[in-house]
Amino acid sequence: MSRAAFIIAGLSGALAVAIGAWLAHAGAGLDNTAQARMETALRYQVWHSLLLAGLAVALAHRPTRPLRLAALACTAGLLLFSGSLYLLALLGWPALTWLTPFGGLAFITAWLALAWHGFAPGRSAS
Repeated sequence: MSRAAFIIAGLSGALAVAIGAWLAHAGAGLDNTAQARMETALRYQVWHSLLLAGLAVALAHRPTRPLRLAALACTAGLLLFSGSLYLLALLGWPALTWLTPFGGLAFITAWLALAWHGFAPGRSAS
């Protein structure tokens, strides 16, 4: 699981940089709504790619059920939240908007699973 999390975090981070560069240079032709959606998707993608990288490190050190859940939920959030917003902004498919809240719930689940890991007995703050 740690290896997969490292790979997904690295690919997601690289994709975020590429999308950010495209948005800064070629994305000026997007309307304001599409550009705002792209920026929101990009912001969440960057932060959650970093979260996933941290989870990969933690999983490599001590794989636990909450950390595995957090990594899976974070990956799902990246796909559902950021992915649906990118597609909505670029293709204008309103049918995709129902996926976005599920991605947000997946992100929340990832953060709560990380907290669960911290609350579990036998874990120290060090």
